[in-house]
Amino acid sequence: MQRNLPPHKNQNKMIKTVLSLSLITLFTCCVNQSPKQHNIVTTDIENFWVAYDKIVSTEDSALQYKLLDSLYYKKGTAGLHAMIQAKNYTPQDYISAINNYPKFWNAVRENTLKANDFSTDLQEGIEKLRAIYPHLKPAKMYFTIGALRSNGTTLDSLVLIGSELAMTDQNTPSDEFPGEIGVNRRIYFDSNPINNLVLLNVHEYVHTQQNPAADNLLSYVIREGIAEFISVKAMGVASVTPAIAYGKQNDEVRKTFEREMFYGINFYQWLWGDAPNNFGVRDLGYYIGYELSERYFEQATDKNAAIKKLIELDYTNETEIENFVNSTGFFSAPLEELYQDFEAKRPTVIGIKQFENFSQNVPVTTRQITLEFSEPMNQDFTNFDYGPLGEEAAMRIKNVVGFSESGKLLTIEIEDLAPNKQYQLLVDWRFRNVKNMPLKAYLIDFKTTEK
Repeated sequence: MQRNLPPHKNQNKMIKTVLSLSLITLFTCCVNQSPKQHNIVTTDIENFWVAYDKIVSTEDSALQYKLLDSLYYKKGTAGLHAMIQAKNYTPQDYISAINNYPKFWNAVRENTLKANDFSTDLQEGIEKLRAIYPHLKPAKMYFTIGALRSNGTTLDSLVLIGSELAMTDQNTPSDEFPGEIGVNRRIYFDSNPINNLVLLNVHEYVHTQQNPAADNLLSYVIREGIAEFISVKAMGVASVTPAIAYGKQNDEVRKTFEREMFYGINFYQWLWGDAPNNFGVRDLGYYIGYELSERYFEQATDKNAAIKKLIELDYTNETEIENFVNSTGFFSAPLEELYQDFEAKRPTVIGIKQFENFSQNVPVTTRQITLEFSEPMNQDFTNFDYGPLGEEAAMRIKNVVGFSESGKLLTIEIEDLAPNKQYQLLVDWRFRNVKNMPLKAYLIDFKTTEK
């Protein structure tokens, strides 16, 4: 933090000498401490460890929460509060992480306290980014400590580093983490993330320059892949994300993404999570976006314009995104063809056993509805929602009786129906068939009889 010197109150003959010394001091300060260096804030790390030591010294859970609040939350920077918001961290997340992984925290502590040592390298990384993208807007970097859900993210113009993950190395233990999470943590720690801290920060810095993604998987993977590709180009190094090297060697990743990009229900199998997939490698969406970016850049005659285009893509403009993707030739067919193929393969609701949908004379005595599907459904997934008429017209479900043995019939028990009333219920696309293909949404819509 930059400190302002207090005003001098010297008098008489000493005034010239003091003014001279003050000017020398001020000049030296300005030369040795570039204002850009103050865009990197690390105070949350010191605050966390003060809080941590107090928290682990007591088994009183109520006191642990009070200590977290007073010593970490209340002293937190804007970056810490942005990280908490971005990752939806709760006090319970922090206390649980602190209590459950003591070996992890003891091992990572020393590395996190080295954050200030990276200031010069980080600033140099930002300047390298500016060299290939002169339109770079300022952003502030905050080294925070989260609750083990992110090594880095952004919120508006803030770069937020989850130091507890970003500054791990091959000596960080993973055996306290359960199952698949532990396996993925081991792979990640063995990649020595602390050695690639500058690259990570530049990646996150790129995000502060990008437009927000539309809420679909394709937009998210493009945005992440662009940030990785641009950071790699700026730094002049290869990506250290395992997913990218894996994807380049396994074309099945592309083929699987082509089938699943429109599902809308499987984000964490492709990005930002440890959800199991068929490949055993997390974050493979980074590869998809990276490959699209790389191909676009390589095909461009004006490389500077290509970089500007990549960073400034408008994800809300479907035509722009579609043209960008199709121009790379990465997928086996244009996006529209892939989408139509996806639509043709989706399961559907054939009808309702008890009455014809949109009927205007459904008996008020109806107590069950049985849906018939075009093919066997995954019996672990059901989802209903309001129709266009909203809550007032919603048909209320009393109990989900269950699927038939074939998986093609689903019976639900409904609450009493009022006479002469229109009812709706949306059978949501989150229903899946046995191949995890999402259902085409189906609107149950009918009107009851007067008696």
